[in-house]
Amino acid sequence: MSVSIEVLDDPSRTCSALMVGAAMSGGDVVLTGGTSPKVAYQEFVTAVKKVGMDLSRTTFWLSDERCVEVDDDRCNYRMIKESLLDPLAGSTQPTMHRIKGELGPEAGADDYERTLRDAGPPAFDMVLLGIGPDGHCASLFPGQETLQERSRLVVGVPQAGLEPFVPRVSLTIPALTAGRQIVFLATGESKADAVAEAFGPNAGPDPAVPSSLLAAEAKQITVLLDAAAASRLNAGGRV
Repeated sequence: MSVSIEVLDDPSRTCSALMVGAAMSGGDVVLTGGTSPKVAYQEFVTAVKKVGMDLSRTTFWLSDERCVEVDDDRCNYRMIKESLLDPLAGSTQPTMHRIKGELGPEAGADDYERTLRDAGPPAFDMVLLGIGPDGHCASLFPGQETLQERSRLVVGVPQAGLEPFVPRVSLTIPALTAGRQIVFLATGESKADAVAEAFGPNAGPDPAVPSSLLAAEAKQITVLLDAAAASRLNAGGRV
């Protein structure tokens, strides 16, 4: 396991470059919701169009989803469709496996579990995650039983630990850490405490900070930060 922390002027652009690298080889890439990833997706589209990249062998997955209809503003898939998939119209299209959050947390989790297992399950080439101000990643929230799940790839989350307070469906820690590379993307001062607790020099696995649990099991983690998100890290962070 290794954790690499990079403090950058434009972490979203670096994230998009990593996405291009994973997609270029026809990889399986896990996408996530959030404002910073949305910027990375837009950068990715620009790069793909610039070089005319063939995405026909690339497969996108979702880390988690809110249990809302697909046209709801809170739907992660809707954001990804609008910022990434729709702008790629006219290009060779990737395969996209969305989580059917509208089925509810348990049925939605069972459905996505079947989809993943029917696919292999895939060894994800890149897993993109954000980190919440409470330290959560995907929809794995502090102190919840979902953090202990080791037999399933997908779990239902009946009660979210942070807004929006709607049920969720989420990949589990074993599913996330099976990826070849996990990339955390975080920007803004509101993430600074969580980043320090998860990846700072004194960090260790702590159920109160779910993102910290991945470091103990993942093959490789890259943490992309702007200066504000890195502001609580001690010199050097943890490498």
